[in-house]
Amino acid sequence: MEYGIVFYALIFVTAILYSSVGHGGASGYLAIMAIFAVSPENMRASALILNLFVAGISFYSYYRGGFFRLKLLLPFIVLSVPMSFLGARLQINPSTYKIILGIFLLIAITRMLFAARKPVDTKPINIPVALAIGAFLGFFSGLIGIGGGIILSPILLLLRWATIKETAAVSAIFIFLNSASGIAGLVSRGGMNPVAEIYILIALGIGGSLIGSHMGRARLTSLKLTYLLAAVLLFASFKLFYF
Repeated sequence: MEYGIVFYALIFVTAILYSSVGHGGASGYLAIMAIFAVSPENMRASALILNLFVAGISFYSYYRGGFFRLKLLLPFIVLSVPMSFLGARLQINPSTYKIILGIFLLIAITRMLFAARKPVDTKPINIPVALAIGAFLGFFSGLIGIGGGIILSPILLLLRWATIKETAAVSAIFIFLNSASGIAGLVSRGGMNPVAEIYILIALGIGGSLIGSHMGRARLTSLKLTYLLAAVLLFASFKLFYF
């Protein structure tokens, strides 16, 4: 199938916006591909591949800026990676889960915006809670073909376990690892069928993430980054409700 300039432009802009807040953009890519009638069997693999490149570059940018905390990542990733592999192997209709997640995101956005101007005093992470959250996020992200960052980011901020830029760094590598695990799950069941134009999309994703991650790390204040994250999450919730 041939895609026009509008399709490619939307993929590029989505990579810029999502990478600026440490996300891979899978929820955005899935929405765009649904609008342009991409076959469902091609969508999940394509979104996860794009996630891998965009989130990887975003993580590297925030890592260079000194915002990555390994101790914050580990409790989430221990169970999320194997659960993402398991979720990607399943073939079920996750529409109910999408609606629940969409509602959660709307609540999280509201709370984030109300707290945006307040000073952020981070708290120590609760390990058992983080392990449980990681397991859920991994399974759900593998199930619907995302990296899980749209859920992890508001949780980290609302529980005050990280600052906005630390959240971006941890979310980016979390998405990268879950996406890699999800791809492995698809390959294991013979479901790795990205769109034929995947190399063009990868190039656009890389270009967009180089721009976006630099903006988020070096150009945007914490307050502006919070507002941008809220906008990204709002778009993601719209996608969950309608696509």
